[in-house]
Amino acid sequence: MSAAGYRWAREAGRVAVPAALLWLAMLQGGAYAQAAGATAQAGAQPGSGTGTEMTLDRVAAMVNGDLILESDLDAEERFTAFQPFSEALQATREELLNRLIDRTLILQQMALQPEAPIGDAEVDEQLAMLRKSIPKCAAYHCETEAGWEKFVADQGFTLEEVRDRWRQRMEVLRFIEERFRMGIRISQAEIDEYYKATMLPAYQKENAPAPPEATIADRIQEILLQQQVDKLLDDWLATLRAQGSVRILKPGEEAP
Repeated sequence: MSAAGYRWAREAGRVAVPAALLWLAMLQGGAYAQAAGATAQAGAQPGSGTGTEMTLDRVAAMVNGDLILESDLDAEERFTAFQPFSEALQATREELLNRLIDRTLILQQMALQPEAPIGDAEVDEQLAMLRKSIPKCAAYHCETEAGWEKFVADQGFTLEEVRDRWRQRMEVLRFIEERFRMGIRISQAEIDEYYKATMLPAYQKENAPAPPEATIADRIQEILLQQQVDKLLDDWLATLRAQGSVRILKPGEEAP
């Protein structure tokens, strides 16, 4: 992800999320999977044709031995549907790949300082808020279980995958916040301005009623905090890249 990509969660859009990965965080369903063997074919997935077609899943990048697959790029792009506050939901393949590289570097650092996983109750609480915060969810009636499940399925995920990805996003944000945002304070005036200038227009564009500011103030504060830690995060990620081994494979190039 590159700090521009996570404007992590600004991504949610990228935890994110600065590079923060921010982000808006979020990997699962094979992300950063280890490929079997030393080839660029990490597996196969059903194609979109007759049902017998198979699409090879290739390695897009290698980060200190961890692999990022083409399917991870696809999943990252689809997951932007759950990042309602992203400043740029449409990202190029290069931006998506850099976002995933940055997130992988962060996850590797997190593994060196393991913390207790975030509990189910806290994840469910945030997902309940998320369902009220996605403008496009209004048409699905995501306040109902059936509506939420339909919205999730239409993005190509299962409820469990979204839950796992959101848990990881929360854990990445926790790591970044503890490392970079100590001492940063967001004023109520800044939250008010973001709600009026960014949130309200987003809901108006979708012809959906905007939730009261008080119900999403915490998420807005998170976005603003992420914006302020971007510079610190960018510098740190640049150092990790320089000190580690990051290799981006060109289309058709096989992994060593």
